[in-house]
Amino acid sequence: MPPIPDSVERTFDIILFGATGYTGKLCAEHITTHLPTDIKWAISGRSLSKLQSLVEELKVLNPTRSPPEIEVAQLDEGDLNALAKRTKLIINTVGPYCLYGEPVIQACVNNGTHYLDVTGEAVWVYEMIEKYHEKAKASGAILSLVTLAHGQKIIPQIGIESAPADLGAFALVSTIREELSVPTAQVIFTLQKISGTVSGGTAATVLAIAEKYTIKQLVQASRPWVFSPVPAPTAPSKPTSGFFGILQVPRLGTLGFSPQASADRAIVHRSWGLVGEGRYYGNKFSFVEHAKARNFAVAVVVKIVFGLLFAAVAFPPARWLLRKIVYGPGEGVAKEAYKKDRLEYAAIGVPDSDTDRVALLKIKYHGGNYYFTGLLLAHGALTILRDETLAKKLGGGVLTPATLGQPLIERLKGVGVEITVDIIEN
Repeated sequence: MPPIPDSVERTFDIILFGATGYTGKLCAEHITTHLPTDIKWAISGRSLSKLQSLVEELKVLNPTRSPPEIEVAQLDEGDLNALAKRTKLIINTVGPYCLYGEPVIQACVNNGTHYLDVTGEAVWVYEMIEKYHEKAKASGAILSLVTLAHGQKIIPQIGIESAPADLGAFALVSTIREELSVPTAQVIFTLQKISGTVSGGTAATVLAIAEKYTIKQLVQASRPWVFSPVPAPTAPSKPTSGFFGILQVPRLGTLGFSPQASADRAIVHRSWGLVGEGRYYGNKFSFVEHAKARNFAVAVVVKIVFGLLFAAVAFPPARWLLRKIVYGPGEGVAKEAYKKDRLEYAAIGVPDSDTDRVALLKIKYHGGNYYFTGLLLAHGALTILRDETLAKKLGGGVLTPATLGQPLIERLKGVGVEITVDIIEN
């Protein structure tokens, strides 16, 4: 399939598919209040009445802005192809993606349309890379799981999984290159603080993965370098390990299990291979992720609880019970509650040299993690459409948040996300 030329006219810059869901609505609100008014966009979903209600809410939120158009679409080939033909980029917030995501990607690939989503379903992303990377590259689409003009970009995992880790690792590697003129041996990334609860969509995703995939498939997709487009480093830096996987790291604290670690690591390692085929990050590069714990005992308890939870969802009775006690799909914490939430990350980049200095990254955001995800989607889309990025130079395919690089980081800083990187003495 030849690339879709720049001269092809599209009615919209962005179509937000799944706009009336929990994350979709938060993304729509952010587009309404923060994106340039010359962006031509539409909201899309299955229910006309729900879409009309959302438009009325958005009018109240920003009365000076023209409201989005409405595009009613079902999850069928005809509707999705019609959507993809009318827009430069689709933001897809309809999950679980392992059940509903592939038809949207297929429509974007067929029509040279850029694609963004917020999946954390690494096993599904692995399938999409295998099926669609080369096709998207040929059609000019950016699939991030972030497409048009010389290459379609598909960028999955550009929400809380895995944009903070991927952009953070990229920022550390870039700073070490610029300040110390050496590659990076290791990034230790940590979730320092998170508040809020799991939405119904997230809970439904966990249960869908447990029902659809075998243990063998899940293990295969969790291998450290399985997403990399080039062979893994022959001698990557050995990840720091501690008793029961719990570490004490200066400036980062007591570090234990992170449920996002496997999905984030896969995306960061894919970025390693996409950016200079591993040469920019370094031929000894490795990435590890942990969550900060109050103390060693709490870290042990958290790891055991998550282990039991992961084991439980393998059994139908446990999945039935979870469906009874969690939010339903499309539901989540009230807006008044998430305004009080906070997200904080910290990471250390270790140079591949004999220096005693390291790079220290901090990311802070005051607001809910789902609103942060909506923000990432909106500004990821704007970065693809408006900025010069590595993603554009790569010419399309299944890419990563890091391929949007410094332009996306600067846009995030402009809407209240604090991102700092400093070289310090270790």
